[in-house]
Amino acid sequence: MMLRYALKTVRARKAGFLGAFLALLCAAALITACGTLLETGLRGTVRTERYAAAPVVVSADQNVHQRTVKHKKGKTKVKHKAKPIAERAWLAASLKDTLAGTPGVARVIPELTFPATPLTGTSTGGSTGSDTGADGRAAYGHSWESAALTPYRLTSGTAPEAATDVVVDRHLAERARLAPGDRLTVQSTRAPRSYRVSGIAAPGPDVRHQTSLFFSAAEARRLAAHPGQVTAFGVVPEAGTDPERLRHALTEALRDTGGGAGTGTGARVTTGDARGPVEFLDAAAARTKLVSMGGAMGGTSLLVAVLVVVGTFALSVQQRHRELALLRAVAATTGQVRRLLGREALIVGTAAGITGALLGLPLGGLLFDRFVALGAVPATLRHTTGFLPPLAAVAATLLGAWAAARIASRRVTRIRPAEALAEARTESPRTPWGRLLAGLVLLAGGIVLVVVLGTLRTEPASTPVTFLAVVVLSTAVALLGPLLVRTAALLLAGPLRLTGHGGRLATANLRAGAARAASVVTPLTLLVGMACTVLFVQPTLGDAARAQAREGVRADWVVASQGPGVPAAAAHRLRSGGDVVTEVVRTTVRVGLDKYAAQGVTPAGLARTWDPDVVAGSLDGLTEHTVAVSELAADQLGLVPGDALKLTLGDGTPVEVTVAAVYARGLGFGDLTFAHGLVAAHVDNPLAATLLVGTDRARGDLTAALREFTGLTVLTPAAADSLQAERQQANTEVNLLAMGLVLAFTAIAVVNTLAMSVSERVREFALLRLAGATRRQVLRMLRTEALSLLLLATTLGSAIALSVLTAFSVGMTGRAAPAVLPLVCTAVVAGAGLLTLVATALPGRVALRVRAVTVATARE
Repeated sequence: MMLRYALKTVRARKAGFLGAFLALLCAAALITACGTLLETGLRGTVRTERYAAAPVVVSADQNVHQRTVKHKKGKTKVKHKAKPIAERAWLAASLKDTLAGTPGVARVIPELTFPATPLTGTSTGGSTGSDTGADGRAAYGHSWESAALTPYRLTSGTAPEAATDVVVDRHLAERARLAPGDRLTVQSTRAPRSYRVSGIAAPGPDVRHQTSLFFSAAEARRLAAHPGQVTAFGVVPEAGTDPERLRHALTEALRDTGGGAGTGTGARVTTGDARGPVEFLDAAAARTKLVSMGGAMGGTSLLVAVLVVVGTFALSVQQRHRELALLRAVAATTGQVRRLLGREALIVGTAAGITGALLGLPLGGLLFDRFVALGAVPATLRHTTGFLPPLAAVAATLLGAWAAARIASRRVTRIRPAEALAEARTESPRTPWGRLLAGLVLLAGGIVLVVVLGTLRTEPASTPVTFLAVVVLSTAVALLGPLLVRTAALLLAGPLRLTGHGGRLATANLRAGAARAASVVTPLTLLVGMACTVLFVQPTLGDAARAQAREGVRADWVVASQGPGVPAAAAHRLRSGGDVVTEVVRTTVRVGLDKYAAQGVTPAGLARTWDPDVVAGSLDGLTEHTVAVSELAADQLGLVPGDALKLTLGDGTPVEVTVAAVYARGLGFGDLTFAHGLVAAHVDNPLAATLLVGTDRARGDLTAALREFTGLTVLTPAAADSLQAERQQANTEVNLLAMGLVLAFTAIAVVNTLAMSVSERVREFALLRLAGATRRQVLRMLRTEALSLLLLATTLGSAIALSVLTAFSVGMTGRAAPAVLPLVCTAVVAGAGLLTLVATALPGRVALRVRAVTVATARE
């Protein structure tokens, strides 16, 4: 019976349930979109291109492993964890004989993959540059003997035989207008070199995400710079041999030789879609990033959705106070009213959840495409959409709607039946003790989160706490809202009286309708607080890092590259002129399973170009057997100068080094600093990211000395810092996109709540009109109320954002100096103000179109 009444109520009050429907629809769409990102990170596939003709691929293990054995109550429990390494791990070339001797193997093709950027005139930014392509294709070099892995076949010219020959793929030849016999300069792992285009090759299958250049076997080994090692082996099975059976046979053969699974960075045998991550390491790493990003976005979205939906339902139920009281007056029990509201919520939630989930699927696709366009996710990773995200969104929407209705009905179900007989209803001037207590508890919890945030010193730990603190404090504002509105009305009473009759009416309305006004303040506070936090978290961290880098760079000039990096030959050229040159190459290493940003620097003359603010030890002892660590890493790992540190380099090579120094500027220069030679030998791209040059020579002299090296630019340290700021802005755009949907949802909630709040007051406006107020005076009163609530929400939201950002800054940078830009803050407040005024004025004008007598005499 209650279900039938609920259906009739929803049909009769479509307009009244529209606000709740929109809030739930947006929540479902948001959860579905975030869920598709999470699912892509968990189940997304990477299609192989280079290895299309090799059913089985043998590669090195790309993970670092940790096994923990626990003995408890006579039982032994073994836990195994693995984390990906940052660079490509290499295999011993001698494994080829083992693979070739395995039954069922027809052919084993060794593969070498290394950076090889063609320097042509087709790139943007200058007449000559690195041709990574407008379509974002990365360029790699290979030995011609591995062309069969795709396969690539010559369409013109001949295979490379001499060390100065190169075969280019058809895509590059068409873009750069190359033909056999032309000259092409290639920047690989060594100094740029001019090659003769001996041929043009076309792939059998479609290759969309990379450009391939093929060299002679000897030249490929020289450029790969890993003697006696290969990137992978492509294995072609004999006719009739099942690839999966061959995979098991190869795994057993490699295990017998000590190179199989379970040996850390031993060999891994893959088939099918598992070959893709072997080829595209960045896509495999992006899956982990998407899991983290999708989970963080989804969690924040869910918390925001619950807060907004509860507020929307509370306002909706509050508008039906007299109707529900009348039900009590005709003998409806408290339980029956609750069940009625619950079923209404489930009906609205089902419709909104299904619609929102369907809209969330294309929204997730658009979001994924934007991440690809910004470079946060590689195009090789396929966007995966299954039934779980929309199903989870519908379930979360139904649960949220039901819970919101239950929470909103707590006070209404306590209505005395006699209230139904009253002609008018006034809001209780007291905030319920339960609500007040819950608000104070959440306020205390938010303060605790802010204090904890001030102690967190790593970005993965602090970021989720940052946004959680904003949501918790905004929830406290929602619960304490009526009390805050009454307090604000008391403080603003004097100034509002100066605005005339509209101001006095606005003050009276704020006091009398504090609960209704609080439902408007909550999403506005959340919008301002969340927007300011999202906009200033990354700049706070980035500006602090750049400040440390500016203070620590003592070089007179910085040499940067428009291409893949600065070759070692350029550094040698400058040193031959008497300059002090520090080559800087960057990577990521792991200590245990923990990831640390690291760099390699040239030890000779380091004090002339670089000052990381050493607080213990000395950089004079920096060699290929030592390391300098930041204060943060030293604290986390318990290190002092002289201690031994075991770690895994970027390509999976385990080493043990001795701590030579501890420095303070870890944000600007990374947590670990090694000698350049150690890092360069264990990264995919050994070219320097920058050269720090200490010299008395002018820029023109340095430019002239480097003129044969294409794409190098000599910059002042200030100009290099500006370049870093541009790169930081690109990262900021990714974070803004990640949280932009949450902000958009909050903005919609602001408009929705304001429209519902104004639409409820049609009868009130009519009575004011009958009492002599003009339409203009009523609208002026509405604007005054809206601006008063905006002032309160801006104050609360700004206070929340400032406290959270200050704590974040203290924890991450050691200083209470968040990077807050007044102009951006003004834009946020202006945007919130525009939403507030528009969402107030439009429903107000619509409500005033109806004749006052008609509204006042109509039955409710």
